[in-house]
Amino acid sequence: MQLVWLSDVDASMIDVVGGKGAGLGEMIRAGERVPDGFCLTVESYRSGEVPERELVDAYERLGGGRVAVRSSATAEDLPEASFAGQQDTYLGVEGAGELVDAVRRCWDSLFTERAVAYRAAAGVDDAAMAVVVQRMVEPVAAGVLFTANPITGCRTEMVLDAAPGLGTAIVEGSVVPDHYVLREGTPAAANPGGCLRADHLERLRAAGLRLQEHFGSPQDVEWAIDADDTVWLLQSRPVTTLFPLPPDTGDTRLYLEFGHMQGMLRPCTPMGVSLLKTGASLWFAGVGATIDRRDPLPRLVPIGGRIFYDMTDFLRSKAKRRRLGPALEVYGPRVQTAVLRMMDDPRFAPRPGLPFRAGSVLKGTARLLPRTLAGVVSSLADPVRARARARRGLAEIRRLITPPGPSATAAERLRWVIEDSHRPIMSPDLHGILGPLVAGMLAGTLPAGLLGGVATREELDTVLGGMPHNVTTEMDLALWGLAVRAREHRELFLDTPPEALAAAYAAGELPDIGLAGFLARYGMRAAAEIDVGVPRWEEDPAPLFATIANYLRVDDPGQAPDVRFEAAAARAERMIGTLARRARARRPVRGRLAVFLMRRSRELTGLREIGKFAWLPTLQAARRQLLLVGADLVGEGRLEQAGDIMFLTLQEAQAAVDGLDVRATVATRRAEHEREARRRTVPGALLSDGTDVETLAPAPPARDGVLTGMSGAAGQATGPARVIRDPMGAHLEPGEILVAPTTDPGWTPLFMTAAGLVTETGSPVAHGPTVAREYGIPAVICVRDATSAIRTGQVITVDGTAGTVRVEPG
Repeated sequence: MQLVWLSDVDASMIDVVGGKGAGLGEMIRAGERVPDGFCLTVESYRSGEVPERELVDAYERLGGGRVAVRSSATAEDLPEASFAGQQDTYLGVEGAGELVDAVRRCWDSLFTERAVAYRAAAGVDDAAMAVVVQRMVEPVAAGVLFTANPITGCRTEMVLDAAPGLGTAIVEGSVVPDHYVLREGTPAAANPGGCLRADHLERLRAAGLRLQEHFGSPQDVEWAIDADDTVWLLQSRPVTTLFPLPPDTGDTRLYLEFGHMQGMLRPCTPMGVSLLKTGASLWFAGVGATIDRRDPLPRLVPIGGRIFYDMTDFLRSKAKRRRLGPALEVYGPRVQTAVLRMMDDPRFAPRPGLPFRAGSVLKGTARLLPRTLAGVVSSLADPVRARARARRGLAEIRRLITPPGPSATAAERLRWVIEDSHRPIMSPDLHGILGPLVAGMLAGTLPAGLLGGVATREELDTVLGGMPHNVTTEMDLALWGLAVRAREHRELFLDTPPEALAAAYAAGELPDIGLAGFLARYGMRAAAEIDVGVPRWEEDPAPLFATIANYLRVDDPGQAPDVRFEAAAARAERMIGTLARRARARRPVRGRLAVFLMRRSRELTGLREIGKFAWLPTLQAARRQLLLVGADLVGEGRLEQAGDIMFLTLQEAQAAVDGLDVRATVATRRAEHEREARRRTVPGALLSDGTDVETLAPAPPARDGVLTGMSGAAGQATGPARVIRDPMGAHLEPGEILVAPTTDPGWTPLFMTAAGLVTETGSPVAHGPTVAREYGIPAVICVRDATSAIRTGQVITVDGTAGTVRVEPG
């Protein structure tokens, strides 16, 4: 079939008529007013020849005259990618010759540079082109209607742009249109002197609601109004940029994105969220909290695969809302400001009562406080014994992890994951780790308050440089040691792709550089490692080979990571001496306490990473068992591959073990996960109606070439930027400044040769800025859209003290 009339098309025919053609056919079937037309199908495109006679006959049946010739690719107007403007449309085409030529040009537009690049970014491997031909509407006004606000994400607002004449001027950006925001429950009002009346707005609003209901998602609608005052609908496609909605609770809720505190903006797998909530609930139960097994931690809410925290009850609490400001500082100034603005929103008016059960908090405090306080005091008194106690806790947790043996059934393995896998780590004091960990955090942060007006932020950050006893730093330096051993095979490790090196290692074909020993200790780690669904380095060491290659490019001995680390440690010791003399002279009592804490911080603050490090063997063991369960389900025909189990929750995995075929669920979840993995930005604060709260705040004053964020680690550095969105296989030259969406310990090996760090999200206490301070490199965090505004190769200056990034001219 080379040609089909739009009235005979439905959504199932997308592979025949492309996305635009399928959408138009569905609109006609829904009873909407759409210009008559037909579609030259994908079959014609694939034949390589325009069926001129059939095309011209259909054109004449349409009545001849002026028509619109519109591209309709099979990868177009999809739920995950709109392809807006990526292929060509020709308006006012008249006559058989012009029509045939326009069809050929539409076909050719499938392979323009911009279309090819867009498909690659959207993860679309292949596409074919159909062409839609429709009667030309001669509009007096035309434009675009979004049935949800595309800027804020709010689903209770429609945004409409209109201009006299053709709507192409709006989509091309060549005219300043009339702009309307239509709010739910509020009558539409026309702009004085605008091209639309109030009744036009109401008719378009009604059409938008019908289309949104028909297609099941917010729509981007092109429309036109002719001289007879008839509203024509020219196109409807999904709004692809909206962040997914939170679960519907029937109430207005406020959620804060939780993952960036762990340096994780990529979507978490359903199994990752499920195990996180189930495992962590054991700790809360251990300190006296009441846990609902159906949803162990209800305030942790997965949205778009990211983990959000429901802050609503705290924002509405008279007793707690005043204290939210300081607590939100760790989220950065943008999120903090946006959330504080919500206090003036009547939907979050204060109410009496606490946002938690007072009895549970008192019970937990009674169980935790004496033990933790004793642990902190003893750690500050004898940090050497405290570190030994923490190391014993690590060893004890590993000893207690006892997964089922080789003969265990899938049901037994899954039961162990659900009920027993997290018991070793989730004791109230983490087997003696909690006291030294808290002591180290206090020792690292309290001097700032004690030395206000005496020491600068940069001086205090210097004290935290080259921090010993940090398991993540020790890992990075161990990886540097592998690179040193790899020098005699430099060409092999530099010239071979990381994936090929990983395959050669698995086959036993690589020179021994000590990787086996490294993986025995650190193979449980990975980027986004809190997600059990993410492969560990023991399964795929390719990222390690990429980092080794980066280290092999270090030619200046002074820039070697171990040398830089030792230099940072030496600067820290000198700075403590300087501050000690200054503080004792100006504030004798507080100064002596601050110096004591600074010296203790050198012995304890490095332990801040040990809590998460202690958790990783549990996740590693649980992942191994889940993959074995998945393999059993593959053998029984309920999964396609073992790793598919990561796209189920624990409860769904139990249903699969009990006999349910979950392959369709997995396919849907995997597609959603891959789509979300391509998302560049994630709201830091989100309302239940989809509003990205940050977008409601006034834009900060513009400064030419300067991006403003938040100080993560003091100092300045100037160098070429390297924009990296995923550490897998990342290439970073010595002296370059790393620009990333976020970072976690899986990224930190890149810090060893970086001159500075810029991230779009983060917190001063998150892994990235903390490790940056310890390495002595400046960091600016919470720089909105940094990976878009900065290009690889641009020279930038990072001022970690001021929290700014300057893009240098030229």
